[in-house]
Amino acid sequence: MKLSNNLNVDVIIVGTGVSGMYAALNLPSNLKILMLSKETVEESDSFLAQGGICVLKDDKDYDNYYQDTMRAGHFENNPQAVDIMISSSKETIRDLINFGVDFEKEKDGSLAFTREGAHSTPRILFHEDITGKEISSKLYEQVKKLSNVTLLEHTTMLDIIEDSKRCYGIIYKDANGDIKTATAPFTIWACGGIGGLFEHSTNFRQLTGDALAIALKHGIDLEHPDYIQIHPTTLYSTKKGRRFLISESVRGEGAKLINSKGERFTDELQPRDVVTAAIRAEMTKEGTSHVWLDMRPLGEEEIKTHFPNIYEKCLEEGYDCTVKPIPVVPAQHYFMGGVKVDMNSETSLSCLYAAGETSCNGVHGANRLASNSLLESLIFAKRAARHLQDREDDKKDYEAACQDGRLEKAFDAIVDSEYYDFNQLMSDYSYSLNSEIRRQRKLTEIRNKSQADKDDLLN
Repeated sequence: MKLSNNLNVDVIIVGTGVSGMYAALNLPSNLKILMLSKETVEESDSFLAQGGICVLKDDKDYDNYYQDTMRAGHFENNPQAVDIMISSSKETIRDLINFGVDFEKEKDGSLAFTREGAHSTPRILFHEDITGKEISSKLYEQVKKLSNVTLLEHTTMLDIIEDSKRCYGIIYKDANGDIKTATAPFTIWACGGIGGLFEHSTNFRQLTGDALAIALKHGIDLEHPDYIQIHPTTLYSTKKGRRFLISESVRGEGAKLINSKGERFTDELQPRDVVTAAIRAEMTKEGTSHVWLDMRPLGEEEIKTHFPNIYEKCLEEGYDCTVKPIPVVPAQHYFMGGVKVDMNSETSLSCLYAAGETSCNGVHGANRLASNSLLESLIFAKRAARHLQDREDDKKDYEAACQDGRLEKAFDAIVDSEYYDFNQLMSDYSYSLNSEIRRQRKLTEIRNKSQADKDDLLN
């Protein structure tokens, strides 16, 4: 059965985390917007972010912030993207405050800052230990007020519709299991990361990198799909399912990593990949399945006021972190690679944008600096929303394609039968993405070895 066009809108946004919602809030109210969420809106990793969001406190901190970001990313970052993120941070924070986000304040009413690993100074705004939930929920409240937005939950993107190197929309499975299509002049992928591919991850299980697999299918460029960040400290558990993150802010405020003998074995404020390596080395050395995080140096009041969510979760698991250390272990956390985009967040396929963890603009390099993710996601989602508004020629071309048969040609090319076995399709997508990650990882190993051999010759 040939698929027909079920819905025609101005912009399609796949994903309802901070990138998707902020993009919608930065689009004109006269545009019809369709938003898709694979599960419920609240089941987004944006809601899980604990630590905070970075901001350029003042112009004197620019160089240090820039260097901290570059150093954490092993200087593989895109300098232009880093500059855009830092330079746009104050404006973004003002937007969030105007949307009602309640950041922690000092007694004099000024914004309070905390510090995390690899930051040379406190520059992170926060709301208790649920900053992501605070930002995401306030953005969601604003999106629900928009009469031009249709939001579908429990809806999965299955593919895109393309012809002549241009994106015309998507194919999706709705909450009833029906296969449908939506077309638009512009589509934004804001689908999150790939944690669902891993046995141990802090991500929601439904985040399986669908957009990246679809990109591979259509020859859309990816960037560093093997750049996957492991968070050093998640609460150790033998239970299956998503791992609970112990925010880096905890270590930034003074918590210490110790082994089974109670000995401190590393500098807790190093970049995440360095701390992760130190923990794994200590686990191997001791033959243990975890190490310990001692939060007691923070004091009971600080733990209960700054980290109430972590405190309660530890109690649920049988640990009182105000009294004794808690067991922690590294787990997959973040994806620095993604669909390759330019500085306006456009992919290599015309009229298709990507933002947030789905995309790779080069901000993070090979390893993300703590609390840069929410900021980067917001800034480059806004750039996508602003950029597509000025593309009048592409809007007219889309309208012409609806009339001259090009859109019908794109529908004729769709093999609808491949979408009916949903589980097989998702399995195929996971296999292709995992294969590409392994291939890129091997290429990176070869490149690094070649560089090491050259360095040896120079020495």
